[in-house]
Amino acid sequence: MSSRGVVAAAYIFDWIAGDPEWFPHPVRLIGRGIEGGERILRRTRQTPAAEFATGGLLTFGVVVSVYLGTARIIDWVNKRGRRSGFVAETLLAWTCLASRSLHDEASAVVTALEEGDNGQARQRLARIVGRDTQSLDQHEISRAVIETVAESSSDGIIAPLFYMAIGGVPLAMAYKAINTLDSMIGHADDRYFYFGKAAARLDDVANFLPSRLAALGIATVAGVVDANPSSAIETWHRDGMKHKSPNAGQPESAMAGALQVRLGGGNYYAGEPVPAPFIGASFPPPNALKARQAIRIVAVVSAVGAVAALLLRRGRR
Repeated sequence: MSSRGVVAAAYIFDWIAGDPEWFPHPVRLIGRGIEGGERILRRTRQTPAAEFATGGLLTFGVVVSVYLGTARIIDWVNKRGRRSGFVAETLLAWTCLASRSLHDEASAVVTALEEGDNGQARQRLARIVGRDTQSLDQHEISRAVIETVAESSSDGIIAPLFYMAIGGVPLAMAYKAINTLDSMIGHADDRYFYFGKAAARLDDVANFLPSRLAALGIATVAGVVDANPSSAIETWHRDGMKHKSPNAGQPESAMAGALQVRLGGGNYYAGEPVPAPFIGASFPPPNALKARQAIRIVAVVSAVGAVAALLLRRGRR
Protein backbone atom coordinates (compact mmCIF):
# COMPACT_ATOMS: atom_id res chain seq x y z
CA MET A 1 0.00 0.00 0.00
CA SER A 2 1.37 3.38 -1.02
CA SER A 3 2.85 5.44 1.80
CA ARG A 4 2.08 9.06 2.63
CA GLY A 5 5.61 9.81 1.46
CA VAL A 6 4.76 8.55 -2.02
CA VAL A 7 1.61 10.69 -2.19
CA ALA A 8 3.45 13.79 -0.97
CA ALA A 9 6.45 13.27 -3.24
CA ALA A 10 4.24 12.65 -6.28
CA TYR A 11 2.21 15.77 -5.61
CA ILE A 12 5.30 17.95 -5.20
CA PHE A 13 6.96 16.44 -8.26
CA ASP A 14 3.81 17.06 -10.31
CA TRP A 15 4.04 20.79 -9.53
CA ILE A 16 7.75 20.77 -10.38
CA ALA A 17 7.72 18.70 -13.58
CA GLY A 18 4.15 18.92 -14.85
CA ASP A 19 3.39 16.58 -17.75
CA PRO A 20 6.31 16.72 -20.22
CA GLU A 21 5.34 15.48 -23.66
CA TRP A 22 8.53 13.44 -24.02
CA PHE A 23 7.77 11.30 -20.96
CA PRO A 24 6.26 7.85 -21.77
CA HIS A 25 2.97 8.47 -19.96
CA PRO A 26 1.08 5.30 -18.91
CA VAL A 27 -2.19 6.78 -20.18
CA ARG A 28 -0.84 6.55 -23.73
CA LEU A 29 -0.13 2.86 -23.17
CA ILE A 30 -3.63 2.41 -21.75
CA GLY A 31 -5.05 4.16 -24.80
CA ARG A 32 -3.23 1.82 -27.16
CA GLY A 33 -4.56 -1.13 -25.16
CA ILE A 34 -8.11 0.17 -25.52
CA GLU A 35 -7.67 0.61 -29.28
CA GLY A 36 -6.24 -2.88 -29.63
CA GLY A 37 -8.98 -4.41 -27.50
CA GLU A 38 -11.66 -2.70 -29.56
CA ARG A 39 -10.18 -4.08 -32.79
CA ILE A 40 -10.17 -7.59 -31.35
CA LEU A 41 -13.59 -7.59 -29.70
CA ARG A 42 -15.79 -5.58 -32.07
CA ARG A 43 -17.41 -7.24 -35.05
CA THR A 44 -19.45 -5.75 -37.84
CA ARG A 45 -23.23 -5.96 -37.54
CA GLN A 46 -23.24 -6.78 -33.84
CA THR A 47 -26.53 -6.50 -32.05
CA PRO A 48 -26.87 -3.77 -29.39
CA ALA A 49 -26.72 -6.43 -26.68
CA ALA A 50 -23.54 -7.89 -28.15
CA GLU A 51 -21.96 -4.44 -28.42
CA PHE A 52 -22.82 -3.70 -24.80
CA ALA A 53 -21.38 -7.05 -23.68
CA THR A 54 -18.13 -6.71 -25.62
CA GLY A 55 -17.71 -3.10 -24.53
CA GLY A 56 -18.27 -4.15 -20.94
CA LEU A 57 -15.70 -6.93 -21.33
CA LEU A 58 -13.16 -4.47 -22.71
CA THR A 59 -13.84 -2.03 -19.87
CA PHE A 60 -13.51 -4.72 -17.21
CA GLY A 61 -10.39 -6.16 -18.78
CA VAL A 62 -8.59 -2.83 -19.12
CA VAL A 63 -9.37 -1.63 -15.59
CA VAL A 64 -8.44 -4.92 -13.90
CA SER A 65 -5.29 -5.30 -16.00
CA VAL A 66 -4.12 -1.79 -15.17
CA TYR A 67 -4.77 -2.30 -11.45
CA LEU A 68 -3.04 -5.68 -11.26
CA GLY A 69 -0.22 -4.65 -13.59
CA THR A 70 0.54 -1.53 -11.54
CA ALA A 71 0.47 -3.52 -8.28
CA ARG A 72 2.83 -6.14 -9.68
CA ILE A 73 5.28 -3.58 -11.03
CA ILE A 74 5.41 -1.86 -7.65
CA ASP A 75 5.85 -5.17 -5.84
CA TRP A 76 8.59 -6.29 -8.24
CA VAL A 77 10.58 -3.06 -7.88
CA ASN A 78 10.14 -3.01 -4.09
CA LYS A 79 11.72 -6.45 -3.85
CA ARG A 80 14.87 -4.98 -5.40
CA GLY A 81 15.22 -2.26 -2.84
CA ARG A 82 13.04 0.09 -0.82
CA ARG A 83 14.61 3.19 -2.33
CA SER A 84 14.09 2.09 -5.93
CA GLY A 85 10.58 0.97 -5.01
CA PHE A 86 9.78 4.38 -3.57
CA VAL A 87 11.08 6.12 -6.71
CA ALA A 88 9.13 3.85 -9.06
CA GLU A 89 5.92 4.20 -7.08
CA THR A 90 6.33 7.96 -6.90
CA LEU A 91 6.80 8.20 -10.66
CA LEU A 92 3.68 6.15 -11.28
CA ALA A 93 1.72 8.27 -8.81
CA TRP A 94 3.00 11.45 -10.47
CA THR A 95 1.54 10.40 -13.82
CA CYS A 96 -1.92 10.23 -12.23
CA LEU A 97 -1.90 13.92 -11.29
CA ALA A 98 -2.41 17.01 -13.47
CA SER A 99 -2.18 20.07 -11.20
CA ARG A 100 0.79 21.69 -12.95
CA SER A 101 -0.21 20.86 -16.53
CA LEU A 102 -3.76 22.11 -15.96
CA HIS A 103 -2.45 25.33 -14.42
CA ASP A 104 0.06 25.95 -17.20
CA GLU A 105 -2.24 25.16 -20.12
CA ALA A 106 -5.11 27.25 -18.76
CA SER A 107 -2.77 30.10 -17.82
CA ALA A 108 -1.36 30.20 -21.37
CA VAL A 109 -4.87 30.77 -22.73
CA VAL A 110 -5.62 33.54 -20.24
CA THR A 111 -2.26 35.23 -20.85
CA ALA A 112 -3.03 35.39 -24.57
CA LEU A 113 -6.43 36.89 -23.76
CA GLU A 114 -4.87 39.49 -21.48
CA GLU A 115 -2.49 40.43 -24.28
CA GLY A 116 -5.40 40.84 -26.69
CA ASP A 117 -4.31 37.93 -28.90
CA ASN A 118 -7.59 36.07 -29.34
CA GLY A 119 -6.17 33.92 -32.14
CA GLN A 120 -3.40 32.58 -29.92
CA ALA A 121 -5.90 32.11 -27.09
CA ARG A 122 -8.11 29.98 -29.36
CA GLN A 123 -5.15 27.87 -30.46
CA ARG A 124 -4.03 27.24 -26.89
CA LEU A 125 -7.60 26.55 -25.80
CA ALA A 126 -7.97 23.84 -28.46
CA ARG A 127 -5.28 21.87 -26.60
CA ILE A 128 -7.47 21.42 -23.52
CA VAL A 129 -11.10 21.40 -24.74
CA GLY A 130 -13.07 19.30 -27.20
CA ARG A 131 -15.39 22.04 -28.43
CA ASP A 132 -14.78 24.07 -31.57
CA THR A 133 -12.72 27.15 -30.73
CA GLN A 134 -12.22 28.89 -34.08
CA SER A 135 -14.89 31.58 -33.66
CA LEU A 136 -15.04 32.05 -29.88
CA ASP A 137 -14.89 35.59 -28.52
CA GLN A 138 -13.19 36.64 -25.27
CA HIS A 139 -16.21 35.80 -23.11
CA GLU A 140 -16.59 32.32 -24.64
CA ILE A 141 -12.87 31.61 -24.39
CA SER A 142 -12.97 32.64 -20.73
CA ARG A 143 -16.03 30.44 -20.17
CA ALA A 144 -14.28 27.46 -21.73
CA VAL A 145 -11.23 27.94 -19.52
CA ILE A 146 -13.31 28.22 -16.36
CA GLU A 147 -15.42 25.17 -17.19
CA THR A 148 -12.34 23.13 -18.05
CA VAL A 149 -10.35 23.95 -14.92
CA ALA A 150 -13.43 23.40 -12.75
CA GLU A 151 -14.19 19.98 -14.24
CA SER A 152 -10.52 18.99 -14.31
CA SER A 153 -10.16 19.89 -10.64
CA SER A 154 -12.14 16.71 -10.08
CA ASP A 155 -10.90 14.19 -12.65
CA GLY A 156 -7.34 15.52 -12.90
CA ILE A 157 -6.61 16.29 -9.25
CA ILE A 158 -9.14 15.37 -6.56
CA ALA A 159 -10.20 11.99 -7.96
CA PRO A 160 -6.68 10.53 -8.40
CA LEU A 161 -5.65 11.90 -4.98
CA PHE A 162 -8.77 10.36 -3.43
CA TYR A 163 -8.22 6.94 -4.95
CA MET A 164 -4.53 7.08 -4.15
CA ALA A 165 -5.43 7.80 -0.53
CA ILE A 166 -7.90 4.93 -0.15
CA GLY A 167 -6.28 2.31 -2.35
CA GLY A 168 -2.75 3.35 -3.25
CA VAL A 169 -1.22 3.98 -6.65
CA PRO A 170 -2.78 0.87 -8.27
CA LEU A 171 -6.29 2.16 -7.55
CA ALA A 172 -5.38 5.66 -8.75
CA MET A 173 -4.02 4.16 -11.98
CA ALA A 174 -7.19 2.07 -12.36
CA TYR A 175 -9.15 5.31 -12.06
CA LYS A 176 -7.05 6.82 -14.86
CA ALA A 177 -7.91 3.77 -16.96
CA ILE A 178 -11.62 4.37 -16.31
CA ASN A 179 -11.19 8.02 -17.23
CA THR A 180 -9.35 7.10 -20.44
CA LEU A 181 -11.97 4.53 -21.40
CA ASP A 182 -14.70 7.12 -21.00
CA SER A 183 -12.85 9.69 -23.11
CA MET A 184 -12.20 7.16 -25.89
CA ILE A 185 -15.35 5.04 -26.09
CA GLY A 186 -17.84 6.49 -23.60
CA HIS A 187 -19.67 8.57 -26.21
CA ALA A 188 -23.40 8.69 -26.90
CA ASP A 189 -22.95 8.64 -30.69
CA ASP A 190 -23.90 5.95 -33.19
CA ARG A 191 -20.54 4.21 -32.98
CA TYR A 192 -20.21 3.94 -29.21
CA PHE A 193 -23.73 4.28 -27.81
CA TYR A 194 -23.88 0.61 -26.80
CA PHE A 195 -20.22 -0.41 -26.95
CA GLY A 196 -19.13 2.40 -24.65
CA LYS A 197 -22.09 2.44 -22.29
CA ALA A 198 -20.39 0.36 -19.59
CA ALA A 199 -17.33 2.62 -19.69
CA ALA A 200 -19.48 5.75 -19.44
CA ARG A 201 -21.51 4.44 -16.52
CA LEU A 202 -18.41 3.24 -14.69
CA ASP A 203 -16.86 6.68 -15.14
CA ASP A 204 -20.02 8.24 -13.67
CA VAL A 205 -19.74 6.00 -10.62
CA ALA A 206 -16.00 6.56 -10.18
CA ASN A 207 -16.39 10.35 -10.33
CA PHE A 208 -19.54 10.64 -8.23
CA LEU A 209 -17.85 11.36 -4.90
CA PRO A 210 -14.68 13.11 -6.18
CA SER A 211 -16.71 15.61 -8.24
CA ARG A 212 -18.70 16.59 -5.17
CA LEU A 213 -15.55 16.82 -3.08
CA ALA A 214 -14.10 19.13 -5.75
CA ALA A 215 -17.22 21.30 -5.65
CA LEU A 216 -17.00 21.42 -1.87
CA GLY A 217 -13.33 22.35 -2.14
CA ILE A 218 -14.10 25.19 -4.56
CA ALA A 219 -16.76 26.57 -2.25
CA THR A 220 -14.50 26.18 0.79
CA VAL A 221 -11.46 27.98 -0.62
CA ALA A 222 -13.35 30.63 -2.61
CA GLY A 223 -12.82 33.27 0.04
CA VAL A 224 -9.05 32.81 -0.12
CA VAL A 225 -8.96 34.35 -3.61
CA ASP A 226 -11.66 36.99 -3.04
CA ALA A 227 -14.45 34.88 -4.51
CA ASN A 228 -17.88 34.24 -2.94
CA PRO A 229 -18.21 31.04 -0.84
CA SER A 230 -21.92 31.44 -0.05
CA SER A 231 -22.78 32.06 -3.70
CA ALA A 232 -20.70 28.99 -4.64
CA ILE A 233 -22.73 26.77 -2.31
CA GLU A 234 -26.06 28.27 -3.41
CA THR A 235 -25.31 27.92 -7.13
CA TRP A 236 -23.90 24.43 -6.65
CA HIS A 237 -27.06 23.23 -4.91
CA ARG A 238 -29.33 24.91 -7.45
CA ASP A 239 -27.53 24.18 -10.73
CA GLY A 240 -25.30 21.20 -10.01
CA MET A 241 -27.53 18.77 -11.91
CA LYS A 242 -28.21 20.99 -14.94
CA HIS A 243 -25.17 19.69 -16.79
CA LYS A 244 -25.64 16.67 -19.08
CA SER A 245 -23.03 14.91 -16.92
CA PRO A 246 -24.11 14.03 -13.38
CA ASN A 247 -20.61 14.91 -12.19
CA ALA A 248 -19.13 17.69 -14.34
CA GLY A 249 -21.89 20.07 -13.28
CA GLN A 250 -20.92 19.81 -9.62
CA PRO A 251 -17.57 21.69 -9.69
CA GLU A 252 -18.69 23.87 -12.61
CA SER A 253 -21.74 25.15 -10.75
CA ALA A 254 -19.69 25.76 -7.59
CA MET A 255 -17.16 27.70 -9.66
CA ALA A 256 -19.90 29.70 -11.39
CA GLY A 257 -21.23 30.76 -8.01
CA ALA A 258 -17.82 31.45 -6.52
CA LEU A 259 -16.91 33.76 -9.42
CA GLN A 260 -20.51 34.90 -9.96
CA VAL A 261 -20.31 34.31 -13.69
CA ARG A 262 -22.61 32.57 -16.16
CA LEU A 263 -21.34 29.23 -17.47
CA GLY A 264 -22.94 26.59 -19.66
CA GLY A 265 -24.96 27.27 -22.76
CA GLY A 266 -24.43 25.80 -26.20
CA ASN A 267 -21.16 24.75 -27.81
CA TYR A 268 -20.15 23.51 -31.25
CA TYR A 269 -18.46 20.15 -31.73
CA ALA A 270 -17.13 19.33 -35.21
CA GLY A 271 -19.39 22.04 -36.57
CA GLU A 272 -22.53 20.67 -34.94
CA PRO A 273 -24.35 22.74 -32.29
CA VAL A 274 -24.88 21.08 -28.92
CA PRO A 275 -27.30 23.05 -26.73
CA ALA A 276 -27.02 23.07 -22.95
CA PRO A 277 -28.69 25.01 -20.12
CA PHE A 278 -26.97 27.91 -18.41
CA ILE A 279 -25.32 27.47 -15.02
CA GLY A 280 -25.58 30.61 -12.90
CA ALA A 281 -27.91 32.13 -15.48
CA SER A 282 -28.45 35.35 -13.49
CA PHE A 283 -24.72 36.20 -13.51
CA PRO A 284 -22.86 38.11 -16.26
CA PRO A 285 -20.62 36.30 -18.76
CA PRO A 286 -17.02 35.72 -17.64
CA ASN A 287 -13.88 37.53 -18.73
CA ALA A 288 -10.14 36.92 -18.56
CA LEU A 289 -9.94 38.28 -15.00
CA LYS A 290 -12.48 35.70 -13.81
CA ALA A 291 -10.71 32.94 -15.71
CA ARG A 292 -7.44 33.84 -13.98
CA GLN A 293 -9.28 33.78 -10.65
CA ALA A 294 -10.64 30.30 -11.44
CA ILE A 295 -7.11 29.03 -12.06
CA ARG A 296 -6.04 30.35 -8.65
CA ILE A 297 -9.02 28.71 -6.97
CA VAL A 298 -8.15 25.33 -8.48
CA ALA A 299 -4.52 25.70 -7.41
CA VAL A 300 -5.66 26.19 -3.81
CA VAL A 301 -8.14 23.30 -4.10
CA SER A 302 -5.26 21.15 -5.34
CA ALA A 303 -3.19 21.93 -2.23
CA VAL A 304 -6.13 21.33 0.10
CA GLY A 305 -6.88 18.06 -1.70
CA ALA A 306 -3.29 16.89 -1.24
CA VAL A 307 -3.40 17.61 2.49
CA ALA A 308 -6.75 15.81 2.79
CA ALA A 309 -5.34 12.80 0.91
CA LEU A 310 -2.37 12.62 3.26
CA LEU A 311 -4.67 12.76 6.28
CA LEU A 312 -6.92 10.09 4.80
CA ARG A 313 -3.88 7.94 3.98
CA ARG A 314 -2.71 8.30 7.58
CA GLY A 315 -6.12 7.29 8.90
CA ARG A 316 -6.21 4.16 6.72
CA ARG A 317 -2.73 3.12 7.83
